Amino acid sequence: MPLIEIQLLMPREGLDAWSDALLAAGALSVAIEDEDSATDQELARFGEPGAPAEDPGWRNNRVTVLVDESDDVQALLREAALSIGAGAPTIVRRARLDDRDWVRQSQSQFAPIRIGQIWIVPSWHTPPEPSSACVLRIDPGVAFGTGSHPTTQLCLAWLDQHRPLRARVLDYGCGSGILSICAALLGAAEVVGVDIDAQALRTAQDNAQRNGVHAQYTSVECLAADASRRFDLVLANILANPLVLLAPTLVRYLAPGGAIVLSGILERQIEAVTDAYRQADPRLRLGVFGIEQGWAAIVGRRGSD
Repeated sequence: MPLIEIQLLMPREGLDAWSDALLAAGALSVAIEDEDSATDQELARFGEPGAPAEDPGWRNNRVTVLVDESDDVQALLREAALSIGAGAPTIVRRARLDDRDWVRQSQSQFAPIRIGQIWIVPSWHTPPEPSSACVLRIDPGVAFGTGSHPTTQLCLAWLDQHRPLRARVLDYGCGSGILSICAALLGAAEVVGVDIDAQALRTAQDNAQRNGVHAQYTSVECLAADASRRFDLVLANILANPLVLLAPTLVRYLAPGGAIVLSGILERQIEAVTDAYRQADPRLRLGVFGIEQGWAAIVGRRGSD
């Protein structure tokens, strides 16, 4: 079935209502992304521990809508606008997507990925032969984390070089669970993953079961309710803005002598993130672990109390 993809630019106000109205008017899907992503205007949207996220959306939202080719796009937009008492939005891009085997095409984009002795292998591929390899079976899903992004690969490279044997590990913003599952496969004694997205938690739990490891996945609120929790390793592959704001929280979970790995940071944001964690805990010895394609990972080690 050929599809039409249209893109709209919308403000944050009324974004939920627009999404519901477009689907009710006949749209097959509605996806919302930050138009300012990877620019100086990038705005992270997230919930703090113990507090709900603010209204959904960013300052400038790129809304991608898929409709059947047989549908009247302008009529669909007018109907959606009328239902919420708004003016019809302006289409900034329109493209025809030819009929094709979307499943096969999607699968072809995800080949096994190797980072040191760690392999990320989709279920439709055969795992590598070497018995020494650490193999994660991860399928692309709705949660972030397939191992293809430089920020994730930097974290995996650190885990490959610093295996968390018998460590207590916290994966803050776990997404698909790829980092926490890898830590468990590499010998961690306890693994906890937290996220603000319930779907991500379900995906992570399913992936953990697929890989035959035990990990606990929970909300940030549940983790915050136990102020005594401490971890030997804290992993946070998020974005620079939330990492800065979360510095006191993440440092609080770090045990004496523990390590913290921070990723999702653009090169130009290294200083701001490093300064935030030095202020949160002067005992942290911080440095840049690596830089890939403009993205950086920062690693810190906490001194003993």
